[in-house]
Amino acid sequence: MDAYTSFAQVYDLFMDNVPYEEWGAFLQEQLAAHGIEDGVVLELGCGTGRMTRIMAAYGYDMIGVDNAIDMLSLAMAKEEADSGILYLLQDMQELSLNGTVRAIYSVCDCMNYILEEEGLLQVFCHVREYLDENGIFLFDINTPYKYRELLAENTFAENRSEGSFIWENFYDDKEQINEYDLTLFIRNEDGLFEKYEETHYQRSYEMEQVRSLLEKAGLTVLGIYDAYTDSPHTKETERAMFIAKKNG
Repeated sequence: MDAYTSFAQVYDLFMDNVPYEEWGAFLQEQLAAHGIEDGVVLELGCGTGRMTRIMAAYGYDMIGVDNAIDMLSLAMAKEEADSGILYLLQDMQELSLNGTVRAIYSVCDCMNYILEEEGLLQVFCHVREYLDENGIFLFDINTPYKYRELLAENTFAENRSEGSFIWENFYDDKEQINEYDLTLFIRNEDGLFEKYEETHYQRSYEMEQVRSLLEKAGLTVLGIYDAYTDSPHTKETERAMFIAKKNG
């Protein structure tokens, strides 16, 4: 089964521990620090549009891109009539826009879903192509430490009245691939629970590996931080935040 089909139905439910508002405030502060307080901003891997709507509320003209039609359908269903958000069904490795944007960002480790180094480079090249001169690119990425020490071979489960999940992890350190086997039990309209299974894969990238790919794509790395903070990343950082810039 394709990733984010069944899970789309309960994605926001099980992601309610993600501090989207805090992350959105960090993104806005970083953009404002680089003189970007309005204009067109693009989100890669927008999912159900939670962060897209937050950034639209800051006054940005938002475009949300995702390759999962079920997630985008939910995003569009949640959209306010006057939000003006444009949602595009595209793979970020094949990004195609009609013009450039002032900034591009991605949250919730979307970059880890790019399983080949060449594919990640392709994403970065598209980012540079569609950024305005001096445009800013921000994204988070799960670190090798997180895969090796926190996820590898561990199982997580959660039970809610609307649905439950079992999330099993298998990390291949040689291939740098983490397999997520996700079993979902989702309540239907009759009150019965239906079982769904999905498998997701993510790639672990070393921080200097990512930096090198950004530079190869023609982007200048301004900083690598510990998640959504101003603190530099460390060996025990679980989620790193990259900030890069397109130079003329």
